[in-house]
Amino acid sequence: MTFHEWITHNPGGKKRVIVTKCLPGAAWLEALAGAGCRVDVCDWDETLSRDEITRAIGERCDGAIGQLTERWDAALLGVLKGAGGRAYGNYAVGYDNVDVDAATALGIAVGNTPGVLTETTAELAVALTFAAARRVVESSRFLTEGRFTGWLPSLFLGERLWRETLGVVGAGRIGTMYARMLVEGFKMDLVYYDRHVNDQLEAFVREYGAFLAGRGEEAVKCRRAASLEELLREADVVSLHATLDESTSHLIDATRLAQMKKNAILVNSSRGALIDEQALVEHCRRHPTFHAALDVFEHEPWLTPGLVDLPNIVGLPHLGSATRWTREAMATLAASNVVAVLNGWPVWTSPDVLPFLAPEPPNAAPSIVNPAALGSISAT
Repeated sequence: MTFHEWITHNPGGKKRVIVTKCLPGAAWLEALAGAGCRVDVCDWDETLSRDEITRAIGERCDGAIGQLTERWDAALLGVLKGAGGRAYGNYAVGYDNVDVDAATALGIAVGNTPGVLTETTAELAVALTFAAARRVVESSRFLTEGRFTGWLPSLFLGERLWRETLGVVGAGRIGTMYARMLVEGFKMDLVYYDRHVNDQLEAFVREYGAFLAGRGEEAVKCRRAASLEELLREADVVSLHATLDESTSHLIDATRLAQMKKNAILVNSSRGALIDEQALVEHCRRHPTFHAALDVFEHEPWLTPGLVDLPNIVGLPHLGSATRWTREAMATLAASNVVAVLNGWPVWTSPDVLPFLAPEPPNAAPSIVNPAALGSISAT
């Protein structure tokens, strides 16, 4: 098979780390080199095969930084462990592509990059929401194809979201920030569905509602739905922010699509497999006033046939965290996790990871999802 070019940085480093994609910025590479690591980086845009990653690990490899498009299962993690690996950094906040249990059993610490994607990904979800509501992509294509001949009263009528009902599935960091943006910015009432009560989100909406009422305006409202079905029936916009596991795969299927309003908007900026895409294609064909806005896909990068042919589906190539600041910050956090584990530093327990982006970052691992893998290293 064909193997691609790997670029070596700091060749004299005593430790060795492989990085399966070129990452934005320079701070991440400086952190690894400063920790005495030789860094081998793959200069190739496509997803690497298991064989290529195995070959890159070789006989000696202390750590690796990989991508959410790669499957780091027990076998591949075993290869890393066999080469002396102690740390794997996932260049993402999610880690459903990593067998964390296997890593823990092998004594490999798994890092991720939370705390720097929240606002950026929420902003993208908001952009998708309005692109679908106001038919932005569809009407832009109409214009650029030369079909616009003048203003018409009924040309590309969309949906007004002001004071409508927002449904958020998964009220974690990103789901909460997305909800706040639309509640505060567009006075939408909020219904959320989560396994846990989000006291902070509910308090925010309650206090903001009181502020509006004090100005003589109608207060916004928030409540936690007792079931997903309840949320789907009531919401004008449904935005998915759930994690992906066996219980949430195809969370939105044909049955649940049928429970939504005929002119509802479905937004997914989390994980593609939350939606049964074939069911979505069939639903959008039958209901032209229903719109979906997707940044992630079930079989990414392959698209379900018919998905991009429908005018009521908007799609983006997985851009949720794609701002320069965020992607560079993610690289810094991923490298900081690996450096900390290789240096025997403790785990950072504060949710605020911004100190790691400063000129003199803490001597700690910003985010380890399986701290038990660190053995004798304690948290601080």
